[in-house]
Amino acid sequence: MDSDADNERQTAPAASSLDAPAGGEHDSLLDRLGLIEAQPLERRAQGFEQLHDELLQELQRSDNEGA
Repeated sequence: MDSDADNERQTAPAASSLDAPAGGEHDSLLDRLGLIEAQPLERRAQGFEQLHDELLQELQRSDNEGA
């Protein structure tokens, strides 16, 4: 039964890939997430924390540019 669930995850498209526009930034983010998820747990946590900090800075920068 677990193998069926694994097969579904591998063949079903992610909802975010359907909603987000195709493009370099989206692909780049997915590539980074894939690299992070492939790491051992401790390094994965560090990678997600770093990515979070970078995305937060980008959001804050775009908020300041719009003001």
